[in-house]
Parts: sequence; structure tokens; C-alpha cells
Amino acid sequence: MRMGSQERREQIMVQIAKRYYHLEHTQADIADTLGLTRWQVGRLLREAREAGIVRVEIIPRPTRRLALENALQQRYGLREALVLQSSAEDAATLSTAAQEAGRYLASLSPRPSLVGVSWGHTMSAMARWLPVGWNRGVHVVLLNGVANIREHGGPVHGVAERFAQAAKGLATLLPVPAIVGSSKTRQVLEEDPVIGEVMRLGREASVACVGIGSLSENSVLVQSGYIDSGLLQTLLDAGAVGDILGRFIDAEGHIISPDLDARTIGLAPQLLRDKAHAIGVGVGRAKHRAVKACLLARYINVLVTDEASAEFLLEKT
Repeated sequence: MRMGSQERREQIMVQIAKRYYHLEHTQADIADTLGLTRWQVGRLLREAREAGIVRVEIIPRPTRRLALENALQQRYGLREALVLQSSAEDAATLSTAAQEAGRYLASLSPRPSLVGVSWGHTMSAMARWLPVGWNRGVHVVLLNGVANIREHGGPVHGVAERFAQAAKGLATLLPVPAIVGSSKTRQVLEEDPVIGEVMRLGREASVACVGIGSLSENSVLVQSGYIDSGLLQTLLDAGAVGDILGRFIDAEGHIISPDLDARTIGLAPQLLRDKAHAIGVGVGRAKHRAVKACLLARYINVLVTDEASAEFLLEKT
């Protein structure tokens, strides 16, 4: 294979990197497929790292706060609590929590054959940190509608696919909007046999992984075009503190706005109480009240959070 121009050389670097890091091919296999020598493959992988085409990150094992974990489990009757050291940067704290959530999911025994996931920033981060082959052949089903109205550039969709890809498993999607224009439209969609089957899988999944959303302009439901600034303010005035599975909840976890709820497609939060493992991930000050609401309503029985959030959850009121 002739390398040709620098652009062509970089294209070959990308091909090699994808095969080596994502598809787990050996350098010998890659050399045979592309008509190169093993020495050339090794050199191009090195050049790809030096050029920034490939970035290798060494992530230390997060520091756990065991005393806070025990206190949370006792206070809220949780199956498990994972409390990670807080960082000065929210993105770093989320990355650490997502890494630990992925490790926890991969450690479950017996391994679940069917796992439900929501979509959004948090679950996208968790998908990134799932170990390759974490549960080979697992079936991953999306729990709530995802088709967005507006593209905002964030990697918040395609979560179920990435969970399944990391496990070399199967993903079943819910290809409908998160929120529709009328309750009749939702009813018709959910009665469709194809959509109904996806909903059934979501109910039957023994494990669910969900993000807990804040009620702000940073909400993916706002960024994706479902909630405008006027409706956002209406929800805030009504006492909403955040969302779970696209449902907006008050400080005690009760659903806010029956009309909006009737137009939202996906698993109802109360059905999370039936899951053997309902894993909720929520970090940062903006999500404190929403996380507490989910705990009070017992929507989740496994919490992954940061130490500052844990201290808020344990405050006496």
C-alpha cells in the first residue's frame, strides 16, 4: 500500500487506530489486511499518538468516600451508594462518577441479559467509560424517547448503541420523540406494535441506568428543543427541581404538570422501583435537589454521586 500524500497517510493512521483500539485486531492482522508490515503498523500507531489522532488517557481509580456511602445507604435504604471525590471542575467530577458507574455495572453478578438506559450527558459519559466486553452479548434497550427537535452538537444521543457496542451486544432503540404535542399522539405511538415491544422490553429489564437532570438551560430537554424558556419558567414556578426519564419532578419526587407527563414517551419513573438495580448517576450542585427527590421517591436503589452532593443529601432538614 502506497502512503501517498500526508492526507492519505493520516487516513491510513485512522484506519489502523480504529482496528487496533476499537476492533481489537492485532498488529499482525492489521498488517495482513492493509498490505503493510507489522513494523509499519507499529510506526503509524506511534505517529497517530504523536499527531493527536489517538489520545491515550491514564485514569487513576477514583477515590471513594466510604463513610458517606454507608451513611447514604442507611438514610435512604439504598442497595449501594458510590461516592467519589469532588473536583473543582464539574466535567471532571462527572467523568469520575461515570467511570465508577460503568465499573459497577460491569461488576454485576449474575450478569444481566437485558439492561435499560436513558439518554443524555450523564449516560453518554458512562458509555464512554464502560470496559470493552463488559457483558458480552447483552441486550440494551432505550427507556425513553430520544428523537430530538434541534441538534445542539452534544454527544447525548446514541447512548444505547454505545452501551451495546462496548459489550459486543444488541441495542433496541425507541425511535420516537421524547415529548409529543398531545396525549392522543403518545397513546397512538405506544399502541403501535413496534413501539409497544420496545416499551415492554424497558419494563422487563432487571437493570436500569438513568441520568438525573437539572432544571436549567443546560438540560438536554431544553437543548434538544422540547422545552422552551417559557415552559422552563412555568415548571420552576410549579416547584420542579429536575427530571428523570424525561419526567419533571418536585422536591419529593412527584410528577409535575400532568399535561406534560401525558405527552412524554418512555418508562414511567415509578416502574424503576421494580428493578433489581436502578442505577442513578447525579453529580454537581445543580442536581442536588433532583437527586434528593429521586431518593425520596425511591426511583433509584443505587446512587453514584460526588462527596459534595452526598453531604447535601445527608444534611438534617
